[in-house]
Amino acid sequence: MAGIVRGGETGVAMDMHAVSADGRTGERVRAGGTTHAERVFRVQQAFLKLRGRTHGPGELAEAAGLDDSAVHRILQSGIYEGVFDRVGRGMYQLGTTAALVGMQAMAHTLDRHTARSILLRLRAATGGGLAFLYTLAPFGGAQRQCVDMAVGDSDLSELGMTPREVLTVTRSLRVGASGRAILAYLPRPLQERVAAEPAVTEAGPGVLVDDDALWDSLRDIRDQGYAIGLEECIAGWNSCAAPVMWDGWVFGAVLVLLPDSEPVRPDVIDATTTAATQLSLSLGPHHRVM
Repeated sequence: MAGIVRGGETGVAMDMHAVSADGRTGERVRAGGTTHAERVFRVQQAFLKLRGRTHGPGELAEAAGLDDSAVHRILQSGIYEGVFDRVGRGMYQLGTTAALVGMQAMAHTLDRHTARSILLRLRAATGGGLAFLYTLAPFGGAQRQCVDMAVGDSDLSELGMTPREVLTVTRSLRVGASGRAILAYLPRPLQERVAAEPAVTEAGPGVLVDDDALWDSLRDIRDQGYAIGLEECIAGWNSCAAPVMWDGWVFGAVLVLLPDSEPVRPDVIDATTTAATQLSLSLGPHHRVM
């Protein structure tokens, strides 16, 4: 099951697969107060705002804009429903029910036939580029994993990998155009966590090992909506990637690889961002092949 995270400057929730690209957390505060249901949702959203895995009632109350006693009651009720787990003395984390709700939602998002059709069109539009769809990996922290590809008759030996390896190996988000296209839309705490990872030495000669260069690239990606990699993952191959979003939440990225003898032309960028837009639209409530 693919993960999904909504990007922004605050929030983290790999288990819930959620945090906002523009900093929104879905909170609605009424002038006359909030209903009990809204308070419950605000406590859940507080977990998405805060760094780390476990939090105390006071910390959650401040993030949710509620008083401590109300948050404590909500947490206690949620424990019995599996929405929250108590970890140690006075500390809480999101529970299995929260994770299962996310999994159930994600199970009905991406239509395989639609995704494959879009990848095939991307391959054709880029003159035979190798097209891939990556999503956030559901386990093991902030990583990406390939879930589909359109590579024609290629056995991917030119990439030094087998199709099985491409589809089963997770990759750091700090390396490669697809990783950075996802990372750019994650909340700041997750970005910092990924940036703190050791530089990947088994990447291509164009890998961004300097932290300042990495942060600059993330700002550029958010400004322009796509990422370019010049021999970043694999020597001899350039790449273009664009984020796939679901209602403002980053779902993954679409990637096209081309030999480094071919520059990443404007038409390649246009084809990649178009594919990402089509995939993003396919995640909406009304799926259709575009």
